[in-house]
Amino acid sequence: MSDPITASFRPRIFSGIQPSGGLTLGNYLGALKRFAALQGGEAETVYCIVDLHAITVWQDPEGLRQRIREAAAAFMAAGVDPEQSVLFNQSQVSAHAEMAWLFNTVARVGWMYRMTQFKDKAGKNAENVSLGLLAYPALMAADILTYQATAVPVGEDQKQHLELTRDIAAKFNHDYGVNHFPITEPLIEGVATRVMSLRDGSKKMSKSDPSDASRINLTDDADTIAQKIRKARTDADPLPGQVDGLKDRPEARNLVNIFAALTDETPDAVLARFEGQGFGAFKPALAEVAVEAMAPITRRMTEYLADPAQIDAILARGADRADAIATPILDRTKDIMGLLRRPRG
Repeated sequence: MSDPITASFRPRIFSGIQPSGGLTLGNYLGALKRFAALQGGEAETVYCIVDLHAITVWQDPEGLRQRIREAAAAFMAAGVDPEQSVLFNQSQVSAHAEMAWLFNTVARVGWMYRMTQFKDKAGKNAENVSLGLLAYPALMAADILTYQATAVPVGEDQKQHLELTRDIAAKFNHDYGVNHFPITEPLIEGVATRVMSLRDGSKKMSKSDPSDASRINLTDDADTIAQKIRKARTDADPLPGQVDGLKDRPEARNLVNIFAALTDETPDAVLARFEGQGFGAFKPALAEVAVEAMAPITRRMTEYLADPAQIDAILARGADRADAIATPILDRTKDIMGLLRRPRG
């Protein structure tokens, strides 16, 4: 008998952001802007604040609650509509943690030790980090596959995690002779999926950089944004007419990519306008574009954060919707594995 849950996969996009605080222009262009743009298409969009991932390292509880709300505010300020998309925080849907344990029995230890981010974060202290830091890729796979997501928007630096999710799905399907989980496809789009530091074009824009001048924060006001762009590191050469001319100019390439992503143009189209001009002309134009794009987001974030109860209510409604999708898929997973589960009334 055909199982309606496993017979076919509804197009569904899943993605999440950690509530780490200090969201930047990089988070907006690399994730939030794209999340909003994916709404309303053929695929259902499910967006999650992955707070269970955040606690793989110790968090101040009150600070974490605030950062969860801040992340939710950023999603909505960037255009994610909680009526069009499912928006929730991970810990309110217990299927994530349950599925992660099931995947712990499918994934291999060697897979986890090969994960680049674990090596980077654990460093020489690998014996003393939390078990969650090692095992969290299984939770990431659970985040995606609990919704049988067919696609995930990812940056180039996240492809390894999605590959592991695909490995877990393939091994589960093979081991149990089913077609229960899709082999999720990556969505790598846009010219600024990896926004770099304003002070060093070889490093990703990050809130952890000691220099606040290295990034544009979603909470920066117009004057601060313009000042940071004016002071962004560049070189003395004029801009070329094509992207190939930026090959060995990381800071210049980064600023051109940011301009293109903010205006929904190609880098070549931007360069065609500024060919032969120096950064004395380009930076003021970029500052104007950035302020125009970011000021409304900052304003809406402030408005949302002024009413935490509203954010909590939106996340709770989203969790109910997420649970309605996840629970039947989790239950069927247990059935496939031969687990006896308590019937749901």
